[in-house]
This record gives sequence, C-alpha cells and structure tokens, in this order.
Amino acid sequence: MIQVFGHKSPDTDSTGSPIIWAWYLTEVKGTPARPVLLGEPNTEAAFMLKHWDLPKPEIIADVSAGDTCVIVDTNNPAELPASINDANVVAIIDHHLLAGGIKTKSPIDITIRPLACTATIMHDLIGADLARAPRAIKGAMLTCILSDTLEFRSPTTTAHDRAVAESLAADLGVNIEGFAADLFAAKSDVSAFSDAELLCMDSKEYEVAGKQLRVSVLETTAPKVLLDRKAALIAAMPGVAAADGADQVLLFIVDILNQEATLLVPNDLVKTIAEASFGCTVTGDSVVLPGVMSRKKQIIPALKL
Repeated sequence: MIQVFGHKSPDTDSTGSPIIWAWYLTEVKGTPARPVLLGEPNTEAAFMLKHWDLPKPEIIADVSAGDTCVIVDTNNPAELPASINDANVVAIIDHHLLAGGIKTKSPIDITIRPLACTATIMHDLIGADLARAPRAIKGAMLTCILSDTLEFRSPTTTAHDRAVAESLAADLGVNIEGFAADLFAAKSDVSAFSDAELLCMDSKEYEVAGKQLRVSVLETTAPKVLLDRKAALIAAMPGVAAADGADQVLLFIVDILNQEATLLVPNDLVKTIAEASFGCTVTGDSVVLPGVMSRKKQIIPALKL
C-alpha cells in the first residue's frame, strides 16, 4: 500500500492533494494507495473535508524502511518525516523550489512545475481520467487551487491555474466567489488555537545569513482578529523558536482582501531583516508590506540580513 502525503502542518493543498492522488493511483492505475497527513489539518482544510464529505486521512508521525511513499506539495526534507530517507519514495509531485536532500533507493518519477498549486499539476497528470473522478475528488481539487491562489489574488497564480479552477467549478456547479468566501472564512477562524499553535500553523524553515528562521504565514480575511493578539503572539515567539531549534520566528499576517501583509517585529533582528528585505522603515512592533501575498514568490526570495 502506497502512502501519499504532503508537508507537516498540512494546509488545504497538503490535505487535498494526497486524497486526489491516492484516488488516482487506486482507482485508475490499480495501485492501492492511501492518503495520510503529517499533522492536524488547518481550519480551511477541515472545512474542505466536511464540505465535500471526505474522511480525514490518518495522521502519522513517521515512516519506516518498509513504507512505499509518494510525496506531494513539498520536496523539502525539513517538512517531511524524520525517516523519509529510509522509506521507499517512488514519486514527488510539487510546485515549490527544489530543496534537495531527499535520497531515494532507486530512480523515481519527479514532477515539479511552476504552477500555484499541486492539485493543478495533478489535474494535468490525470488528464482524461478525471472524468471518472467522483464529485468529492473534483471538489477537493477546486478547493486546493482556490486556497493556494487566494482566489486568483496570489502572484503565484497562472492563467492555467485559473482556467482549471473555472473548468472544475463549472463542472461542479460551484460559484467561485461564494465558495471562496466560505473557504476563507473558515481559514480566518483561529479562535480555538493558542498563540504557539498559530505560529506553527503554516510555517516553513529557512536560513538567512546563518540565522535559522521559521517563516510563518497566516492568511485571513479578518486580520484584526490576529493583530489584536499581536502582543501575545510576539511573547510566544521565543518558546516556539527554541522548541524548533530556530533563532527567530517571522510571522506575516496576510490580508487576503486588501492584498497586503503585516510582519510582526519583536526585536532588532527582525527589524533588520524587514528593512533589508523589503526596503521598508520599521518604527514599531509591526510593519505593513503592501502587495505582499506569497511566501513562495515574494517573501522567501526577498529575505536577507
């Protein structure tokens, strides 16, 4: 049985894409596969599962030498199980930069394309066989694309991502604007999460000038809810960084509707990073970065010290 999974702290794409690909391998290719998760799905991903009546995949802590795996929505070992290089990885499907560090036991299939969403790549790989997919699989695919493109607002969005989403929505009879509003409302509901949990919810590891950073992004249509917790979030940063072996947490609160990000600035290190990276002037404990929406395209490539 092949296990299909995405990255730790699974968002919508890392929850939905394993489900889509496990369906394809099992039902179309005749190769038994099952989706699994590397953590609890976020509120938006949980909304997707409930809306399309999809069972939540099992959460696993690690893999073993006997496990056959397909990795989706990442190729970064830091975001994968500790024993990933002991497992039998047979394929990677991703839309992020090539991180390196995964060692496989034999040649594998690798598909990495400059698109906004893994599910868009899967749409292309599945091809005409997508006509066989149940409504829930197509719905998961649409949801992943709307999530990763922020309903086409993200600069990572390509014309192809949009065309695929619009085609899926027409097939499913879904109004994109209304569905995306419900999706982002679910993403914005963070009332049940502690400050530390919010800092880890959607986070990537990155090194800048020898500093180990945890770059966290919270996308929301209600930024005030998060900004009202600014002091508590800043207070939780040292503990989260220490637990992860990082020097600092960078938290970007992305305002989906106003298309801007607010970076919290707890100390001089983050102030220096912010001013060097984004050409801004920091005068307090936060700074607004107009037009910044994408960690992959606008944040990570800009970071410097």
